Amino acid sequence: MARTVDQAAHAGRRAQFLDAAELLLHTKGYERMSVQDVWSQVDASKGAFYHYFDSKQALIEAVMERMADQIAAALAPLAADSDAPALEKLQSFFTGLGRWKAQRRDLLVALLRVWQSDDNAVVRQKLRPGIADRIAPLLAGILEQGARETTLAVPHPDATGRVLVALVQDLNDRLAEMIVSFDATGRPDLSAAQDTVAAHTQALERILGLAEHCLVLVEPAVLRPWFTAAGIDDTPTS
Repeated sequence: MARTVDQAAHAGRRAQFLDAAELLLHTKGYERMSVQDVWSQVDASKGAFYHYFDSKQALIEAVMERMADQIAAALAPLAADSDAPALEKLQSFFTGLGRWKAQRRDLLVALLRVWQSDDNAVVRQKLRPGIADRIAPLLAGILEQGARETTLAVPHPDATGRVLVALVQDLNDRLAEMIVSFDATGRPDLSAAQDTVAAHTQALERILGLAEHCLVLVEPAVLRPWFTAAGIDDTPTS
C-alpha cells in the first residue's frame, strides 16, 4: 500500500531548508556554505536534505524560484487594485518590485555572485521563462486596462506583458553584472548603471506609446544603495 504523503508537512519541511539556505547565504556566502550547514541548521539528517534537493545548486535554484513566487504575490495586489488607473498601477508595479528587492539587498547580492557566474548561465536561462510566467499576466492585466482607458498604446496586452518582462529581466542582468564587477575593478560604476536604467526606461515608454519621463523604472533612491553598500562608493548623494 502506498504511503500517504502529508503535503503540508512536506512543504513546511522544504521551506525550512530554503529558510536556512537564505540565512547561510547572508551570513556565510555561497562558497563557504555547505549542504551540511543547511541540514545542521534545520536539525535534519543528510538523507532528509537529499529527499528534497539533489545538490547545492538545486537548493539555490529553489531559493530563486521561491523568490519569484514571493515577488508575484507581493505585486499581485497592486495589479488588482480596481480603484487605480492603469498608468498609476504600472508605476506602483515597478516601484513595488524595486523596493521588494531593496529590502532583501544583502541576500540578493550574495546570490548574485554565484548566479552571474558562467557555470550558471544555463540555469539562468531556464528560470527566465518561469519568472515571466508569474509576472507577465499581472502586467498584461494592467496593459489591458490602459488600452481601455486609452492611456497606453497596447494592441496586444498579453504579448506586450512578456516583452516588458523580458526588458526588465535584461535590465536586471545588466545591473547584476555591474554590481558584482567591483571584484575586478574595485568600484562598480553607478553612473553607467543610471544610464542603463534610463535607456531601458525610455525603451519601455516607447513600447507603451508614452511620453518621456512618464515612468520611473527604478527609483534613484533604490538604485544607489546597490552600488554604495559596504563602502563601495561613498560619494555624497546629489
